[in-house]
Amino acid sequence: MESPGKNVIVVGGGIIGLTSAFRLAVAHHHVTVFDPSLAKGATWAAAGMIAPSGEIAPGEEANYELEKLALQSWREVGHLLETLTGESLVFGETGTLLVGWDASDRRQLEQFVEIAQTFEAPMTRVTRGDAPEVFMGVSPRITSGVLMAGDAWLDPDQAVRLLVAALTKLGADIVNEQVVQIRSENGEVIVNTETREFSGDLGLIATGASGLPSGATSQLHSVRPIRGATVRVLGLDRSLQPSVRAYVRGRAFYMVSRPGGYCILGASADERADAVLEVGELQRLLRDGLDVIPELETAKVLETRIGLRPASPTLEPFFERLSLAGWAWSSGHYRHGVTLAPLAALSALDFVENGA
Repeated sequence: MESPGKNVIVVGGGIIGLTSAFRLAVAHHHVTVFDPSLAKGATWAAAGMIAPSGEIAPGEEANYELEKLALQSWREVGHLLETLTGESLVFGETGTLLVGWDASDRRQLEQFVEIAQTFEAPMTRVTRGDAPEVFMGVSPRITSGVLMAGDAWLDPDQAVRLLVAALTKLGADIVNEQVVQIRSENGEVIVNTETREFSGDLGLIATGASGLPSGATSQLHSVRPIRGATVRVLGLDRSLQPSVRAYVRGRAFYMVSRPGGYCILGASADERADAVLEVGELQRLLRDGLDVIPELETAKVLETRIGLRPASPTLEPFFERLSLAGWAWSSGHYRHGVTLAPLAALSALDFVENGA
């Protein structure tokens, strides 16, 4: 006989909280998600890259091994979402083209290649002469690069929309209020908003860079905010070509293109907790984009988005069962929140079904 589902409280409605809530709801647990503004933190600014190879960084071997599982995990989530909503979650499995703007940047690219080789990441050197289509829209002064296979992208806006629709169909509750305090009492977990109190069997905290809400502490982990900004433009359609990552005068730049010419420009990362974008930072990002992809000259600027990413001291994600009875904390995903959301969701499911 199937055991009854649990009543689970999820504090935080970004991509980690929503995907975790979805997995729990699919497994017949009743979920209540609390967030005053769903997916308007790091998820809001994210480009949606699932790029284990393109995002390789020194010392992040553990992240890379996790990220290699991400695309298949997202496919599984996408299948479940389509079954419930009738809409397919779109993936662009195009790989990543890495290039350097000048001689110094190309040396930096070679350093990346050396590191990626130690990860045994799949890569191929490409030239404009051999593969002109790969360099479509890229500055003619950039004649070579490295193609990283296996990288992909999805649209976080679409993912959030489908997750919310599926949660609604599964009977989950979404409360658009800020949780001001949590606690445990008489075998239950309890949250207080400014107006109400709610209780459940177990609780998951997925508040990103905001850290733990009042009432909870951790002796094992902490997070700090890393500000990231993206600019959304309408112009060049490279959706069938690899996403572009470039070193430009020592700065990182990327562009993800979706069908119809919707492009996301980004790569800023600052140790700051204020979600604002300065004129100078915007100018540098646009200048880098125009240098690498001159066809952006005529693109229309749609909007800028800013989010704070939760970075742990080790830059690795964690799932911690807190000393506060019945509560767990899922965070530390840094720039990999969208990538690792389905895997974080499996950790949440294990927490709920195999013992708090």
